[in-house]
Amino acid sequence: MTDLFTPTTFGALTLANRVVMAPLTRMRSGSEGVPGDIVVEHYAQRASVGLIVSEGTYPTHAGQGFVGQPGLVTDAQLAGWRRVTDAVHERGGQIVAQVMHAGRVTHPGINGGRQVEGPSAIAIDGETHTPEGKVAYPVPHALTVDEIHGITQAFVTASRNAVEVGGFDGVEMHSANGYLLHEFLSPASNVREDQYGGSVENRIRFVVETVTAVVEAVGADRVGIRISPAHNIQGALETDDADVQAVYGALVDALAPLGLAYLSILHREPTGALVRDLRTRFGGPTIANSGFGVITTRDEATEIVVAGHSDAVAVGRQVIANPDLVRRWQEGRELNELDQATVYASGAEGYTDYPALED
Repeated sequence: MTDLFTPTTFGALTLANRVVMAPLTRMRSGSEGVPGDIVVEHYAQRASVGLIVSEGTYPTHAGQGFVGQPGLVTDAQLAGWRRVTDAVHERGGQIVAQVMHAGRVTHPGINGGRQVEGPSAIAIDGETHTPEGKVAYPVPHALTVDEIHGITQAFVTASRNAVEVGGFDGVEMHSANGYLLHEFLSPASNVREDQYGGSVENRIRFVVETVTAVVEAVGADRVGIRISPAHNIQGALETDDADVQAVYGALVDALAPLGLAYLSILHREPTGALVRDLRTRFGGPTIANSGFGVITTRDEATEIVVAGHSDAVAVGRQVIANPDLVRRWQEGRELNELDQATVYASGAEGYTDYPALED
């Protein structure tokens, strides 16, 4: 019987088990976005999960969304990631790079004074954290068609470099959580009247074009995508159930023929009707994730896999606090508790100092 600890294959990725480390923003890569010693150690400690999905990494400087976020732009960033991937591979793990353009979820105080970009000139209602403190999100520049094509090429370059230079086993396109790709899908953040806005076909166009171009560059068997239908976060609101079904159904229908390595779905009901429908439409491996509001338990993860609702389960906070989570779950051992205060701090505390079980 397939369970949480049964090996599986996602395209070119060979997973020792069905526990996936969710992409987790941790802001430990300094002002230059270069993964250093503690980032290497952090990921290497967690290599026993079936697959590590890296924290979101920006493909352009303008796409940086957080202070201390790592990138896939400079030679130094790629060299830093190579140290990370080598360390994970030495411990028998697999790791993919999540490629994430923050879109309008940033500020010139974060992305080096660069223009903030989005599908439309609509600001997020809220504030973000810059080195100078909390400030309101700015009104983004509405990307031109040529600029959209340029960002697609930036995703391609970053993805190719992630695999060929950074040593990643593959890439995950971040089309969730209110960032740029997701912003084009949402009718609240995308009010364009050209070929990239309005109809369902137009709103999915940028995502489909970008994923297709990345597949051509690195191979479909090394490309996954993450979506979060109706997550309603960071202003990318999707409150019309019929529209959500239409948009994500059309998106998955367009991506399915590509033969991607996997589809990762972040949704409050990971076994609900919408997710089941998208999984059927996709026809390939899926990763389930219940979202930010609920800590994933061993029982929940096991039930999702055993019942066939998904091929793997993405786990966040439990993996932060337990670098050897797979062993603890497999042996029914006690878990470390997460220290929420250090999740977005700096340095090793709450990052690399969570204890593993004694051998």
